Amino acid sequence: MCHDINALPAVVPISGAAVDSEDLVLESADGTKFAAFLARAGESAGPGVVVLPDVRGLFRFYEELALRFAEEGINSVAIDYFGRTAGVDKRGEDFPFMEHVAQTKAPQIAADAGAAISHLRSPDGGSCSSVFTVGFCFGGGNSWMQAAAGHGLSGVMGFYGRPGEGRDGSPGPAASAGSFEAPVLALMGGADQGIPKEQVDEYEAALEAAGVEHEIVTYEGAPHSFFDRSYEAHAATAADAWKRVLAFIASHK
Repeated sequence: MCHDINALPAVVPISGAAVDSEDLVLESADGTKFAAFLARAGESAGPGVVVLPDVRGLFRFYEELALRFAEEGINSVAIDYFGRTAGVDKRGEDFPFMEHVAQTKAPQIAADAGAAISHLRSPDGGSCSSVFTVGFCFGGGNSWMQAAAGHGLSGVMGFYGRPGEGRDGSPGPAASAGSFEAPVLALMGGADQGIPKEQVDEYEAALEAAGVEHEIVTYEGAPHSFFDRSYEAHAATAADAWKRVLAFIASHK
């Protein structure tokens, strides 16, 4: 599991920033309606980012993160994964998310991400001139995989995503690197017990072999989920990771 239901992103709000936000219900290519959260900057037609959550799906952590992006002038849509199995309503702490993760397939996530990408490119989403994805844990790997989904992305970013095969046995980022059509940023924890260094090295080698522009940063001593405000011992790591995310967007938009 990744972030706790009460967790907040490490980056704090920018005082006085002009941001609009709203809950959305988007429709995927297969007709599925799913929940999302839009945060819009004061200006439009700049970059946009789709946020792919961890295994819990959409909850406050990712809504707050979308707001932090908007405060930086980057429109953002955070999506939920479970429209097909759990509907679009808000959920509590007792939501059995792992039951729904087990029913969630990579093509469905790609279709839902595609709907969010289209929304950001539309006038309602701010007519974003370039679109990125970012994800965390389960969403980290799925964010990288969007580079192979034909979305025309400007870049894909992942925090502590798993480079190996998907939970459903589908090919993961390392195996799919040859199909990637966007630059990659990977932000990993050196003390992450769930992602061996060997997997990260294999991912980097696959990206190198495929000629994919990439930056993989491993923070020594940082655990899984280090981008969490309660992880005070890793505040400097989280701050550096956020700077790298913003710099990646700025250099590829």
